[in-house]
Amino acid sequence: MAEDRDPLLRELESEVRREQLAKLWDRYGIYVVGLAAAIVLGVGGFQWWQARTLAAAQEAGARYQAAIQLAQQGKTEESRQALEAIVRDGPAGYATLARLQLAGEAASAGKKDEALAIYEAIAGNSGADLLLRQYAELQIASLKVDTADFTEIQNRLTPLTGDNNAWRHSARELLGLSAYRAGRLEEAKQIFLELAADQQTPPSIRERAGIIMGLITSAEAQQAAQSGQAGGAPSAETPKVQ
Repeated sequence: MAEDRDPLLRELESEVRREQLAKLWDRYGIYVVGLAAAIVLGVGGFQWWQARTLAAAQEAGARYQAAIQLAQQGKTEESRQALEAIVRDGPAGYATLARLQLAGEAASAGKKDEALAIYEAIAGNSGADLLLRQYAELQIASLKVDTADFTEIQNRLTPLTGDNNAWRHSARELLGLSAYRAGRLEEAKQIFLELAADQQTPPSIRERAGIIMGLITSAEAQQAAQSGQAGGAPSAETPKVQ
């Protein structure tokens, strides 16, 4: 890909990452409180345990929200310390959310290796919630999309592209972006056309799909022009007409 396109693509990749954590919280927050309680239904002492667990979850939720607010206020170090404390002693769900937030902040600060290490650990943790593991896998692909080959990105994202997966639209967008970067224009075009046609595609992804489709059209026109020029050039072995 031409170098002058890289800033635009980097902006698109960054936007993909920024959108996901808010969506994750919207979908996951309610389960943090209820998941552990459901496991022990019918066990003796449940009411006492439930009250204790709910109180711990509510406290962790308040701490997590406070840490996010610190980050929004530009108090980066205070936010990081608060999140690290949740990782150390918070309930499993909130501890994982805090680790995801730390990874996101590391990625935003350009600490790619640090972010990848956290995401890889979460994605490989079979004890973590599936939704969170898939989110981590999505972020790994997002961070690697400009450096990894298409096959690696495809292997990471294909399990997330199913019609019932919560992250399908973002996964398909990243897969299309990887195909475009790899010069696989037909595959990229098909992916973005399907995103554009899907009525459930979020508006922000639909808008970015239109931008990439414009780049694909431009690249195809450039390839056609170059092919035409090559086809019209006389061959060194073609005899001159007398």
